[in-house]
Formats: sequence, C-alpha cells, structure tokens
Amino acid sequence: MRTKKKVDLERLAAALPDFPFAYLITVGDDHRPHTVTVEPRMDEATLDVGLIGGRTRENLARRGEVTLLWPPREPGGYSLIVDGRAEVTDAPGETVRLGVVPERALLHREADSPSAAKGCLHDCVVFSL
Repeated sequence: MRTKKKVDLERLAAALPDFPFAYLITVGDDHRPHTVTVEPRMDEATLDVGLIGGRTRENLARRGEVTLLWPPREPGGYSLIVDGRAEVTDAPGETVRLGVVPERALLHREADSPSAAKGCLHDCVVFSL
C-alpha cells in the first residue's frame, strides 16, 4: 500500500499569488465532470474556495473529492493542480461555502524535448513534505 505524503502547505501558499483563478472540478452521479471558475485563498491548512452553487453542492454531497486546476499564465508555463477533500459549510440561514483540504499539490507542464529526460513527457514539481 502506498503511503500518503503530506502537502507542503508553505510552498503551496507561496505559489498561489502567481495564479489568479482556478477551475473547481467535481463529479456528478453520471460520472461527468462539473467545472466552475473560483478564486481560492489559503486559510491555514485549507483552501477557501468561497461560495458554491447548487450543482457543485449536489456533487459534493455524494463525492467529497475535488480537484482545483489553475491554468498557466502563458503557453508552456506550469499549471497548478491540487487534489483534495471538500469541507462544505452549510449552516441554516447561511450561504454555502467550500473549503478544500489539500491531499496532493503540484506544478505540471509538458516537458519540452531538449530539457526532458529520455522518455519523460511531463515536468512536475510536487509540493510534498
């Protein structure tokens, strides 16, 4: 069994200012992805995604795993990808907010052929302790 490594939250927090927005990806009962644009901020050990809508809430009620994907700022740049566990705050009379506890975080881009190791297709920087 593979042991899970902890995410280096300091490195993740340091990378966030380079990425102004992200896509939040959840999965519905039909196994289709549902994607919305969000602006997550680091709040201690959680990414505060903010307010969420009805379909996102429905998906999270059945599947608590999410992916946040920040696209690169320019072609050839890194994307930031965080897989995590959703924490939905749904108190009566209040708006529904989402926090994501990071379980895996990395920068990812296609490797360009001159600098890539033989047979390597991707260039990844994993944020783990």
